[in-house]
Amino acid sequence: MSHRACAIVPSRNHWRALPQITARLQALGLPVFVIDDGSDEPAASMIRKLDGPERGVSVIRFPTNQGKGAAVAAGFRFAIERGFTHAVQVDADGQHDLDALPDLLALSRAHPHALVSGAPIFDASAPLGRRLGRWVTHVWVYLETLSLRIADSMCGFRVYPLREVERLLATERLGTRMDFDTDIMVRLFWSGVPPIMLPVRVTYPADNPSNFRLLADNLRISRMHARLVTTALFRLPSILRHRPPRIGATTHWAQIAERGAWWGLRFVAQAYRLLGRSGCVAVMAPIVLYFHLTGHSQRRASFGFLERAFSIQGRRVRWWDGYRHAMDFAVRALDAFAAWSGSIPPSAMTLEDPDTLDRAAADPRGALLVVSHVGNVELARALMDPDLRRRLTVLAHTRNAEHYNRLVARFRDRDAGDIVQVTEIGPETAIALRERIAKGEWVAIAGDRVPVLSRGRVCQIPFLGTTTPFSQGPWLLASLLDCPVYLFFCRREGRGWKARLELFSDRVVLPRLTRENALLDHATRYARRLEAECLRDPFQWYNFFDFAAQGSNSG
Repeated sequence: MSHRACAIVPSRNHWRALPQITARLQALGLPVFVIDDGSDEPAASMIRKLDGPERGVSVIRFPTNQGKGAAVAAGFRFAIERGFTHAVQVDADGQHDLDALPDLLALSRAHPHALVSGAPIFDASAPLGRRLGRWVTHVWVYLETLSLRIADSMCGFRVYPLREVERLLATERLGTRMDFDTDIMVRLFWSGVPPIMLPVRVTYPADNPSNFRLLADNLRISRMHARLVTTALFRLPSILRHRPPRIGATTHWAQIAERGAWWGLRFVAQAYRLLGRSGCVAVMAPIVLYFHLTGHSQRRASFGFLERAFSIQGRRVRWWDGYRHAMDFAVRALDAFAAWSGSIPPSAMTLEDPDTLDRAAADPRGALLVVSHVGNVELARALMDPDLRRRLTVLAHTRNAEHYNRLVARFRDRDAGDIVQVTEIGPETAIALRERIAKGEWVAIAGDRVPVLSRGRVCQIPFLGTTTPFSQGPWLLASLLDCPVYLFFCRREGRGWKARLELFSDRVVLPRLTRENALLDHATRYARRLEAECLRDPFQWYNFFDFAAQGSNSG
């Protein structure tokens, strides 16, 4: 498919940044169509001065204000009449980092049938109300598309495939004002146009007036979402049949975190306060159902685990048990976010054996805590005593660790403890952990996941009726740190949570001649204890991959 692109710049009283924007677009070889949407003076005169088709800039003026959506749609028709295949939409207020334009265009050339859109990374100039409002729209879009692939539907910095847009304009009635950007993106998704999201820095210039009318536009956007949700219900078979293929830009997690995760936590916290836990669960239910139905590997892993656990309990797995399992996992994440936000008080968690915690806290040697994917350890970390949390270092298994640590620290004005990324642990990190233990700190590691310091070594142990590989990593690390080892669990019971800290071993000794047998003994003891916890409530096991089938080099 050929790729002949132009640029469409809708403007209503924005003119100060237009000369720089049009010059940058021209420098990339893009003919520019500026749509003056009924601007007042002096903006109208200043925009008119830019008109020069011989120089590659054409100004099209509406005598009266028609709305941003109407302006962009007029630009689309103007571009289609002149044979362009793609159109770059750029807002005229100077918010977007134009350095991202070459990347947007490159992605569009590589995927000519996709809608390539900016995903904003806001700086401190962005108003709080606007950010929270965007997150409300994000959640609605997740429901309307049954997907999380549209990271931001309101960004006016995009490259549109005009053939697909032309078909849509001929068959759909789109919003004509501030509801346009979301409306067209959702409907293009429904028609099979894949979205590609590229992180883009966004700044709100102090000298540019906003055209967003707080009451009128929010009401208009609310009506749009009601219309989209209703339409999605009636067209569900067609929407599912035309789901776009998964393609996209390679995005660094740090950029995603800075752009959205912080405000996602904010949104969850506010929703939790406004709707309560039950209201939030109701909102999540259809989203979880979609991901349960489309997540084949996770669904198989869930069913396999429940089948093994239930067979020991003399029960049979029913088809809806898998969905309940997935909902439990989603609610676990919701509860953890709510706990970090302060929506769940520390009193909601009780300790089964407080004496063990008191002894561990008083021990000057520090300790290794072996945790698991049973229950909600993250909630326990959020609700634990701040002095104890400051002593805690969590060994995580992904590169998200550093960014999540900063995120939680910003979100809750208190020390969230440290998170260390363990897949790159080496001698220097091991020495640093020993120094922490020597200072009386605690180190937490998952015993049912990625091997740590074990080079993929595992022990094959009976677990829920099948032989399962368990990592030797926690016990190798315990031997290296030469400190007490505790097991820690936190499970939901009724309306609250119960946490339990129990001594596993005062020291882990691995004699040279019987090293393998000693490792097998420790791993077997842990597996038996984990199995007992799983059987107390199988739905609170959240290791959503085929744990029993993982190999010695699994991650």
